[in-house]
Amino acid sequence: MRINVLTLFPEMFTPIQTSILGRGLEDKKWELNIVNFREFSERKHHSVDDTPYGGGAGMVLQLMPIKAALDSLPSKGKVIITAPQGKTFNQQMAQEWAQEEELTFICGHFEGFDQRVYDYVDEAVSIGDYVLTGGELPTMSMIDATIRLMPGILGNDFSSVEESFSHGLLEYPQYTRPAEFEGKKVPEILTSGNHQKIAEWRLKEALRATYLHRPDLLAGRDMTKQEQKLLEEIKDEEQTN
Repeated sequence: MRINVLTLFPEMFTPIQTSILGRGLEDKKWELNIVNFREFSERKHHSVDDTPYGGGAGMVLQLMPIKAALDSLPSKGKVIITAPQGKTFNQQMAQEWAQEEELTFICGHFEGFDQRVYDYVDEAVSIGDYVLTGGELPTMSMIDATIRLMPGILGNDFSSVEESFSHGLLEYPQYTRPAEFEGKKVPEILTSGNHQKIAEWRLKEALRATYLHRPDLLAGRDMTKQEQKLLEEIKDEEQTN
């Protein structure tokens, strides 16, 4: 996959070029093309913002340099802009984007974009109802969530399948050595070697974590009979605790 990023701050994208994603870059499993759209400004000092028509506080990003930066790309794939009015990013979107051959992200700054910028994008996306100084951090989060789902990026391809949200549930608790520390023990079922019982325990604990911390995820879930049974057990257990 090829990722294009239009930004005023290319230096901010160092984190996604390190660790697991960085190894993916080195192995050419994905490409990162960062474009500073300030370079496409025709103004003397390469400014890319201006005062809004009609007055008001702050500055607005101009259309021309962004459009010129987009036009400079040999191809763009799906064009995504970070904006508060956009759809909230989630795991399903990451899974869908991971199937694309190319994605282009436009990072905002100042008081936002000239509205006409949106005529050149496919999706407006937000990462939550709060305000950041620019679109770089949301873009990095979305790139990370997407690229790590591609084959060969994670050391174990099953890792992304069992994570929180992959099946609409939070992840079950994980443990490693030692089996006991300061009186706190690993659940015996995990050392039993009974893989069927372990799988059932993990499903139940994933349901429990979701029920306790993100019950909204269960509201529209099409639950299997096994999940329904386990959830009833969880509710009884939590009421007696």
